[in-house]
Formats: sequence, C-alpha cells, structure tokens
Amino acid sequence: MLPQEIIRKKRNGEALSPEEINEFVGALSSGTLSEGQVGAFAMAVWFRGMDKAETVALTLAMARSGDTLTWSGIGRPVADKHSTGGVGDNVSLMLAPIAAACGLAVPMISGRGLGHTGGTLDKLESIPGYTITPDAQRFRKVVDEVGCAIIGQTGSLAPADRRLYAVRDITATVDSVPLITASILSKKLAAGLETLVLDVKVGNGAFMTSRKEAETLARSLVDVANGAGVSTSALITDMNEPLADAAGNVVELRNCLDFLGGRKTGTRLETVVLAFAAEMLVRSGIAGSLADGEATARRAVTSGEAAERFARMVHGLGGPADLLDQPDKHLSSAPVQLPVRAARDGVLAGCDARAIGVGVIDLGGGRRRADDRIDHRVGFSGILPLGTPVQQGDAIAIVHASDGPSAEKAASEFSAHYLIADEMPDPPAVIVARL
Repeated sequence: MLPQEIIRKKRNGEALSPEEINEFVGALSSGTLSEGQVGAFAMAVWFRGMDKAETVALTLAMARSGDTLTWSGIGRPVADKHSTGGVGDNVSLMLAPIAAACGLAVPMISGRGLGHTGGTLDKLESIPGYTITPDAQRFRKVVDEVGCAIIGQTGSLAPADRRLYAVRDITATVDSVPLITASILSKKLAAGLETLVLDVKVGNGAFMTSRKEAETLARSLVDVANGAGVSTSALITDMNEPLADAAGNVVELRNCLDFLGGRKTGTRLETVVLAFAAEMLVRSGIAGSLADGEATARRAVTSGEAAERFARMVHGLGGPADLLDQPDKHLSSAPVQLPVRAARDGVLAGCDARAIGVGVIDLGGGRRRADDRIDHRVGFSGILPLGTPVQQGDAIAIVHASDGPSAEKAASEFSAHYLIADEMPDPPAVIVARL
C-alpha cells in the first residue's frame, strides 16, 4: 500500500474500499505513517467526506486495531455515554457514578481536550495519583467492584484512533462527521458495550453549530453504532453557553464534587445529567420509562450513593480516598483569582461559548500542540447563566490564572464575549431533540 495513493484517491473525492481503509488504519496504528500523511488524510476526509459504507469500515478497522474488551459474568448491563464536546461539559464525571449507583456497569473510555473543548481525562488528571491508563486487570476490578471506571485509551485499545485523534486536534479537522463518528464509536465498540447514549452538542460552543449539522452527526453515530450491534440513541443538547458554571480542569472537577454533594440542583447541568441517566437506564432495561429513570437517578444523588461511587472509583484508580471530604487538601488552586465585572446594568442575554473555551486554552488550560503540557489550575468559575439580571460591576465569573497579567487579559476578553441587554430573549431548550 502506498499511503499517498489512498490520500490522493480521497482528496479527489473517490470512495475508499474496506481493504484500502483497513490497510491505512493498520499503518496508522503501527506508526509507519508520518504525521504529515495522517494530517493529509484527515484533511482529505474533512473536505471530501465519506459515505456510510466508508464510515462503517473506518470505525470497525479502528475498533479492531487493538484489543477489545469483554464483560461476561459482570452481572450488570454494560452501558456508556459519550459527548461530542462542549464548554463546561463535565457530565461524564457525574453520570458514570450515578449510573453505577443505579445498577449499570460503566467502563467509560474518555478523551483529552479537543479543539476548544475540555477533556474528561484532563479534568481527572487534576486528581493526584489518578491513573488514566490502568492495566486491564485493574480496570476490570474497579468496574466490577464500583460499577464504573473512567479511563483513557491504553496503548492496546483502538491505537489507530489515539494517533488520529491527536493529529485532528492540531490540524483543524475536528469537525468532520465521518472522523468524529469513527473516533467515538471505535473506542466504544472496543470497550465491549451493550448500550450507548450519545450527547451531540449544538450551538456556538459546539463543533456542530447548526441543528442540521448536529442532526446529521447524531444520525451518523446512531446508524453506525446500531449497525455494529450496540443499541444506541442520541440526545441533541444546547451549547450556546457553558453547561456548568465552570470551564477548566480543576474548576470543573470541583463543580463535579458540588453536583454530587447536591449543591447544583435546578441547573441546566442537572437537567442534562439526569436526562442522560434516564436514557441509559431505560435503554438498559433497568427503568421502565424516562420519568422512572430520572427519579431513580435523582435518588442516587440525594442519597449520597453516587458520590460514594465516585470516591471509590477515584481511590480504586490511584487517587486519594478522602477527596470528597477534603478536596482542598488534594486539588491545586491558581495563584491569581480575579472577578470578571459586568460592563453595564441589564440581563445576560448571550455569549460566545466557543471563545470562552479558547480562553481556557489561552490561560494554559488546553493544548495548541499534541504534546503541550497544560496547567490544570486555570479556567473560569462562578459563571452566571444566561438570563441572570446584573448590575454594572457585578461579578459574572471568576478568572483562575497563573499570574496577574494573564488574569487581567482573560477577564477583559471574557467580559467582551457576553452580551448584556435590557431584556432576555426566550432561552433555547437545553434538550433540543432525541434520536
């Protein structure tokens, strides 16, 4: 196989055969392709797309590029959820332990930040000692005993995706439907799931900015996953403002602890978390209706059972046993914290969520190159939701930065990303559609 011939063929808009895709993915996982060739292939797909048959072939080839997991004898339905990425989207951190507390096994294979969006693994690496790449025996033990484990791709699990994922992040090829579909589902197929629920974000803070784009991606994901034997549904959710009231790594982890402690009720974040928990429970046969599933999930939070599962997962994967009781002992804080002040009286009526995600990267909390080290401490907290009345000088967020000049710059830019109006337009529904 000549990689450049496959790249040329896709560049010219021709369909690739399963054999060509298998050969290219094999070379990708073995490391025999240059980074330039990987980037050129991703860009050719971004411009020319792939039909359904090509996307299925790419997904299956990437899933089979390494080991696949099996969960026979675990005694629980095996389920997972995946998000296409947004700003302040830390749903997975709470959802996995909630689902585990409700009777599911959740072997969650997550990723790092991609483009302007935060990564679940980067947030978990804020916890001292947390092992994101445990060996298979430890991963299985934690899922068996706790019910959930959130980890990253090991070298043996979908290795082709791991390399392609890193290159997409730095070549502006993140928002390609075939590449997103194959990346997400290859990990999920390799993880041995029975059911899957997908969170497809839409809005100015998502990769899919229009509902049409989001529905196209959701349909691709659902069709390919169901075609591969995993019972799958998708919710399209709004991403026109940060989902949580924090964006960053440590700050979103602290937000997770507050949520599991029952201190984030009545928020958009709670609506999304409970909706996905209900979807997982119904699809897995534990709940008979979405209403029953949501009530079951809510009890898992209010009883403290979900928080306990999270604590046990953290400790089982190498983190401190007392994280929930003493977070300040273990989680680092940025040396500079600066309020972002409202520029005028009015109502927070709109924001550029993507720009806020980029702001986290500018502070050092994300990557510009695949090998960049990130500062887990930085980001934004206390972000007020749209629709909040404010007076000039009120704090609409808090910047967490490594130094004063960075904090001042981030605060000025954050303020510019918000529209303060005399009246609030009708807010969009947080759950836009279900497929």
